[in-house]
Amino acid sequence: MLDGKRILLIIAGGIAAYRSLDLIRRLRERGATVRCILTKGGAQFVTPLSAAALSEEKVYQDIFSLTDEAEMGHIRLSREADIVVVAPASADLIAKMANGHADDLAPDKPILIAPTMNVHMWEHAAVQRNAAQLEADGVFRVGPGSGDLACGETGSGRMSEPLEIVAAIETVLGMSAKAQPLAGRTAIVTSGPTWEAIDPVRFIANRSSGKQGYAVASALQKLGASVGLVSGPTGLAPPAGVKQVNIESARDMLAACMDHLPVDIAVCAAAVADWRVASESGQKIKKDESGAMPTLSFAENPDILKSIANAGPSRPALVVGFAAETENLIAHAQAKLARKGCDWILANDVSAGTGVFGGDANTLHLITANGVETWPTMNKTAAAEQLANRIAENFSPPKAEAAE
Repeated sequence: MLDGKRILLIIAGGIAAYRSLDLIRRLRERGATVRCILTKGGAQFVTPLSAAALSEEKVYQDIFSLTDEAEMGHIRLSREADIVVVAPASADLIAKMANGHADDLAPDKPILIAPTMNVHMWEHAAVQRNAAQLEADGVFRVGPGSGDLACGETGSGRMSEPLEIVAAIETVLGMSAKAQPLAGRTAIVTSGPTWEAIDPVRFIANRSSGKQGYAVASALQKLGASVGLVSGPTGLAPPAGVKQVNIESARDMLAACMDHLPVDIAVCAAAVADWRVASESGQKIKKDESGAMPTLSFAENPDILKSIANAGPSRPALVVGFAAETENLIAHAQAKLARKGCDWILANDVSAGTGVFGGDANTLHLITANGVETWPTMNKTAAAEQLANRIAENFSPPKAEAAE
């Protein structure tokens, strides 16, 4: 399983760092190549010479050194690995990873961490929050285990045994090999609201947090697709590995989408405003002392979903839209499917009290030419993964029929 695999092992600070030396030996026994990065904290517990002798590879400490940049380049360290393993993973390093402080490496490969720290530190709300964020970002974790700790206390915080970490590496690599059904495919996802300016300080918009669309973009990327995300204004961080274009208006969103074509997959999850003010004021519209209300004339915005679904030779092989409705959910969604010319519609009820806008859960109904499939209520990340898996199934080659 590990024969010929390339492991990038990051050894952080902690008394458990000595176990990383045994981990190197176990990985080498199984035919893996191991390159080590030894952090300043890690070097307080194991020496570069020990790691180099066991790995038979150069150990990197100052990955921005002139020599290393000329010979290797710090970006290539992760690019040339099949998996990045952080063992031990300290609370400090976990916090950096969870908050995007990629001041050293920005891996685009599977990441596995093996946390180790004092039990009270591991159970602290901030550390648990960071660990949960890494899990949401797709980072794998093994441990920590429970038992006697080096500090003399007992509880969770022990670094997993080297053979446990080896087993976890094999599992992650096995999952990665099977979990790339969209490798080589390209996709575009729209998300968030659009803002249609009335004047320099006011705008028209639809309610949208962007959470569902961002989750879809991330889920497609994790299945191997090259994903472009065209996003209206949100407070969300760009999904890892996704190329994001930020826009404000519907016209800007349409232009950005057309620039991305051709692609294999289009998922239009954005809440695009149907109308805009026909003539945007260049100055702030002031109240009239007479109390008279300003008159606003509206123009219809471009239909992004319909434009993509009818893009001729550039039309994606699969075009998926969303239908946010407050009544007659299925009937309206089916009519939209026919009217827009797309392949699938994901319909959801956004009437008052559902909590969909800004919330973390969604109840979706997949509408296709073959009928309606209702999915159970789930969080938006799980709903996005469900959709991504269905998309992957759509592109899977049909199984050969059994010989008669």
